[in-house]
Amino acid sequence: MVSGQKASDICYCYLTPAMLDIYPMPSPTEPRTQVAELPARVLSQRLAAGEALTLLDVREPNETAYCKIDVPTTARSLCIPMREVPARLGEIDEALGRGPLVVYCHHGVRSLAVAEWLCERQAGEISNLSGGIDAWSTEVDPGVPRYR
Repeated sequence: MVSGQKASDICYCYLTPAMLDIYPMPSPTEPRTQVAELPARVLSQRLAAGEALTLLDVREPNETAYCKIDVPTTARSLCIPMREVPARLGEIDEALGRGPLVVYCHHGVRSLAVAEWLCERQAGEISNLSGGIDAWSTEVDPGVPRYR
């Protein structure tokens, strides 16, 4: 957390009209791209086992400054806000070349949209952290601060 920052200072990010142009919400009648939902406890086990995962945090910089998932040296953390993902595909391709990618956000909604979008364009194992960092805080590491 940034010195002096409170949970109430966190800016919340929702899907804006510009983001919906990039990550359109699917029609209820259209099939959705299947993205694996990874429970927080399973992610914790995979990290503890030394799997070479990359965790892609698509939250805004102020959210990331407030709290994050610490990864072991065998894994990598990559912070790319949702709105910057299309312009930074090279970094994501590089990460996928090293191993599986786990996308996360606050509650798992933004990250699911990004994971689905990436699955349609990229090859590799891409999954979504079910419940986002909030689930990580409640199920794995209560030392990671929660916010609304």
